[in-house]
Amino acid sequence: MADKNARFQENVLGKYYVDDSCIACDACCVEAPKFFAMNDDEGHAFVKLQPQTPDEFQDAENALAACPVEAIGNDG
Repeated sequence: MADKNARFQENVLGKYYVDDSCIACDACCVEAPKFFAMNDDEGHAFVKLQPQTPDEFQDAENALAACPVEAIGNDG
């Protein structure tokens, strides 16, 4: 489970975030590219935009479910 105390600085404030357990697999960016991006220099993903609509929340939840190391949190 993701730890909001270990979230990356690049995450925009809000419910969703990526923490330091991210392995840069790119699954979240594939699943929800509107909301997740990669920091290629540091080798991790981050939340670039928070969802607002029910469909957008579903996209973010799909990305959370796709994360193989549970680095995405929704308790931010």
